[in-house]
Amino acid sequence: MDRLTSMAVFVKAVELGSFAAVAEAMGMSPQMVAKHVVYLEDRLGTALLHRTTRRQSLTDVGRAYYDRCKHLLLEVDAAESVAQDMRSKPKGVLRVNAPLTFGAFSLAPFVTRYLNRYPDMQIDLTLNDRFVDPLEEGFEVMVRVGDVNDASLVAHPLAPYRLVACASPDYLERRGVPRTPAELRQHDCLAYAYWSPSIPCRWQFSRDGKIEEVRATGRLRSNDWKALLHAAIEGHGITLGPEGVLQAEIEAGRLVRVLPDYEGPTRPMHVIYPAGRRPTVKVQSFVQAIIEEFGAA
Repeated sequence: MDRLTSMAVFVKAVELGSFAAVAEAMGMSPQMVAKHVVYLEDRLGTALLHRTTRRQSLTDVGRAYYDRCKHLLLEVDAAESVAQDMRSKPKGVLRVNAPLTFGAFSLAPFVTRYLNRYPDMQIDLTLNDRFVDPLEEGFEVMVRVGDVNDASLVAHPLAPYRLVACASPDYLERRGVPRTPAELRQHDCLAYAYWSPSIPCRWQFSRDGKIEEVRATGRLRSNDWKALLHAAIEGHGITLGPEGVLQAEIEAGRLVRVLPDYEGPTRPMHVIYPAGRRPTVKVQSFVQAIIEEFGAA
């Protein structure tokens, strides 16, 4: 006999209170129900049920065995559900949140490719740079730059978010090429203003374990990095931006990396979703696709 089936029959017998009720519920004869229970008792070498013509009750071993069987059968159902879900296609609306610059330049093109791949999916993409609580605001998947220390979230690491300094060939020809971070003080820096123009913008660089910090000043600041990128390409200064975005501009010759011997600021990046329950097919699919696209090498 199949042991899992016998366990399921035994659990149902405990819950329904009679072999006849189990037989009706599971579509088998009362005699077959009895055979399943006897099979388990023979395997274990002990009685699981006290049975009389009027009632049945669990033995001490039967009570402990029932608890474990019930738990095991739930795990089996969950495993089969996962397998079935993975075979099904993701569909429905998925609410996603990401940082503004990464979202606009890198994530948005990825999302359109994902939608082409899964025509039954819809993505509600929100971009901002403020701290977002996915549980309070209803986001199912988030990309977060920075450390994640929250037991209520499942976090998968992506490639680090690296910043590099760049300027146009025309600007560097006119103003010269800075050799050290300190020399940036003599240049127009296109600074990203997070909150207020009154807050100084400081750029950090490191080499050989030594960190050098410089205050970035210039004629243009903005809370939209797209504006700074445009200004850098037009020759108005040096910008500090995400390597993943700037690499295309560097390869096209529109920008040149400066201070290549120094490491710019680097922060961890993760794709996260709420913990505590098994993720849906759409969440699993989207998270896995992000890991494949932006995961660390």
